Amino acid sequence: MHHTPNLDEIPGAVHQELSAFVSAQRPEIEKIGAPVVNATAFLESFVLGGGKRIRPLYAWAGFVGAGGLDGDEDPEAMLRAAASLEFIQASALIHDDIIDGSDTRRGQPTVHRGVEAVHRSRQHLGDPEAFGESVAILVGDMALVWAEDMFQDSGLSFQALRRARDPWRGMRTEVIGGQLLDVSLEAAGSEDENLANSVNRFKTAAYTIERPLHLGAAIAGADEALIAAFRGYGRDIGVAFQLRDDQLGVFGDPEVTGKPAGDDLREGKRTVLLALALQRADESNPAAAAELRAKIGNVEDPADIARLAQIITDSGAPALIEQRIAALTSSGLRHLRESGVAPEVTETLEALALKATARRS
Repeated sequence: MHHTPNLDEIPGAVHQELSAFVSAQRPEIEKIGAPVVNATAFLESFVLGGGKRIRPLYAWAGFVGAGGLDGDEDPEAMLRAAASLEFIQASALIHDDIIDGSDTRRGQPTVHRGVEAVHRSRQHLGDPEAFGESVAILVGDMALVWAEDMFQDSGLSFQALRRARDPWRGMRTEVIGGQLLDVSLEAAGSEDENLANSVNRFKTAAYTIERPLHLGAAIAGADEALIAAFRGYGRDIGVAFQLRDDQLGVFGDPEVTGKPAGDDLREGKRTVLLALALQRADESNPAAAAELRAKIGNVEDPADIARLAQIITDSGAPALIEQRIAALTSSGLRHLRESGVAPEVTETLEALALKATARRS
């Protein structure tokens, strides 16, 4: 690589790597048939059409933070390996949107809705909705396969790939396990705060921050102490990131979130915010608690959604969540400071942490 990108340049560099990978897949896909090209075009535009590239950023930060630029691994290969995380993210989101019945993602139609619209416009046979879901399930599966291919064929050394095996294995099981836990809690109407915390840890924190950092550090050959510090930071900042997301899911501005207002209330997500709101409202306003229980996941009217958001606000739960976000952010940063991570790396990770947990509404 003629120029090693700094952190600000990583999202653009990741975009280029993803674009090159997708182009390289096209001849293989064309051999299978034009309908497959059309379907995977949805995956291409999903992966290339946005996203903050948080996971590749953290993988790169873990690599640089563990001295990877001074080691034997090719930085360009590391960049490709980091970029592959976007396909795991794509798989998770495309399937997540089917599970949640979401119509929009990043202000655009979700993949299953986009495919459904094409089916309708071409007046194809069968049920457009069922077709949209079928194609999106398979496209999400393809994303998971492409993640593996892009990672394994990134050009990293055999030794680096072997060191990365543990976080790579853990990350994929954790994100799918976290998603399974999430839908199961929703179905059971769970109000268990500990289980809601587990969803945050595994569905989001592990594969967004903790494992990407672990992955980058392992590729660079980091020792156990540094990996433990990165993982401690990743766990705390990752959970704080999800708590921020949960606040936005109820109170976020659609212009900022790319989703309708109060989307989590409509969907009935069993968040820590909801568990705390129900606990508090049970004590202070049982009638409001009963209304929240009856309507969560069973509400469409914007006025009703606004009313539920008000009940949650009145319970005092959002203020508690803000305190937790602040506490987790500082404990996450403490892991770095106490481990003797290089100051410029600590600075970078502090900036990323504040970005991940900042109020965005």
